[in-house]
Amino acid sequence: MTWTQVYNPADNIWLSAVFAALPVIFFFLSLTLFKIKGHLAAFYTLLLSVAIALLFYHMPVKMAVGAAGFGAAYAIWPIAYIVIGAVFLYKITVKSGQFEVIRQSIVSLTDDPRVQMLLVGFIFNSFLEGAAGFGAPIAITAALLVGLGFDPIKAAGLCLIANVAPGSFGAIGIPIVVAGQVSGLAPDVISAHLATFMPFVSFMIPFLLISIMSGLKGIKEVWRPTLVTAIAYSFTQFLTIRFIGPELPDITSAIVSLIVLACYLKMSQKKQQAAHHASTGNLSFGKIIKGWSPFIILTVFVMIWCLDAFKQLFAAGGMLSWTTVSVPFPWLNNFVVKAAPLVTHPTPYAAVLKLDLISATGTAILLSCVVAAVSLKVHFRTGLGIFAETLKELYKPILTIMLVLSFAFVSNYSGQSSTMGIALARTAQYFPMFSPVLGWLGVFLTGSVVSANALFGGLQEITANQIGVLPLVLIAANVGGGTMEKMLSPQSIAIAAGAVGIAGKESSLFRFTIKYSVVLLVIICAVAFVQSLIY
Repeated sequence: MTWTQVYNPADNIWLSAVFAALPVIFFFLSLTLFKIKGHLAAFYTLLLSVAIALLFYHMPVKMAVGAAGFGAAYAIWPIAYIVIGAVFLYKITVKSGQFEVIRQSIVSLTDDPRVQMLLVGFIFNSFLEGAAGFGAPIAITAALLVGLGFDPIKAAGLCLIANVAPGSFGAIGIPIVVAGQVSGLAPDVISAHLATFMPFVSFMIPFLLISIMSGLKGIKEVWRPTLVTAIAYSFTQFLTIRFIGPELPDITSAIVSLIVLACYLKMSQKKQQAAHHASTGNLSFGKIIKGWSPFIILTVFVMIWCLDAFKQLFAAGGMLSWTTVSVPFPWLNNFVVKAAPLVTHPTPYAAVLKLDLISATGTAILLSCVVAAVSLKVHFRTGLGIFAETLKELYKPILTIMLVLSFAFVSNYSGQSSTMGIALARTAQYFPMFSPVLGWLGVFLTGSVVSANALFGGLQEITANQIGVLPLVLIAANVGGGTMEKMLSPQSIAIAAGAVGIAGKESSLFRFTIKYSVVLLVIICAVAFVQSLIY
């Protein structure tokens, strides 16, 4: 027996939206005002969301339970799988003694923490986002910065903010590909339109990071390397997304900006060359390569996993397609039906957990861990101990992610998230100003730009056609708004907190990032509104 979603249960879309927004508002207040621990805030929010789904939306109990269970399962696979692998790899690097080599190699370029932030928190973060995505970049780079001496909360918060620049094009452009699938627009066209504003945001991020660390005085002190990084990154990003496509901008921008910044730092070191030589002169090129080898190995594996030829092995009819198991979720898969105006005709809402045992990004990361451990001669028993330590440290963040996604999936399958989106769409000619808010809300509810595009991309297109705005503008706004929320996503915050060992202090991290997320969202809203008047 199916159940069709109802988006206006109060017969007043604004009143319905208020009820739908209560869990989101409660979660915000729990972390900012009440300072409740992340897993408890997520648990209470889940209970509130389920209560609203049952009592206000009249969602069948079995389906509400199924939605919560589906969210928890999705949190484990693929998200927790990826995060565990990323933190495990970092710990192998530390336990094998190679992190000291990484630290010295970075110090050989600069001993200024602000420039180290640009190298690791911004550039390396972008590279990993382009290759892997799904939380791994934040986990790895935040942990690296803590190893360099950064305060854990500041390291995690800065990496979350830095992830704004590459966030729209993570994991080889998957967010843009999904946006194209739900809207019918070519991914290259969406990518080219994002070139009208995302590079400008990316240009601002390095300066924002430095200002957070040391204010305007800090910008004055390191404005040259900051400007070099900002120009190299944003210009390369513009060229890539405008003329090549959405798959590679994170990687190309990271590589170019790393080369340019490293060359600048080497050229500016002449007066301090003796001091640097004294502290890092014993590092040969071979030692540096060995020190960075875990992340080099990770890059190789992830890039192989991203190749079309490799993906075809696991596609329907492929040689290894049997290793991918699709699990329809009981009481939920196709039992919920989406209705207008979210879709043009009644559409069953799928709920299938994809267990891609080999082709998952998490498997690439886990294999990287194994190869790195063997190459660095980490004893098998020691490796098991490191893995057990990783699980022990991450169990609470993983629990938080499970509860957050349970709440998010209940919100999505009950229609609560759609109610909020439809209410915003009722703002008519002013909707382009609020269009990015949908993407922002979508990432808050789902944890990723990919899922936010899948959730609200269709509504953006339908609304655009109704109010006479070019759909491309609103689809791009959805992507942009979602990207500005990544730093505030409960899922991302739980991952970052777990990676730097501050599980339970998610509220501090939430308060650290919220103002920057809101300011950047306002900028994207203004850009979207202006573009709706021009195009």
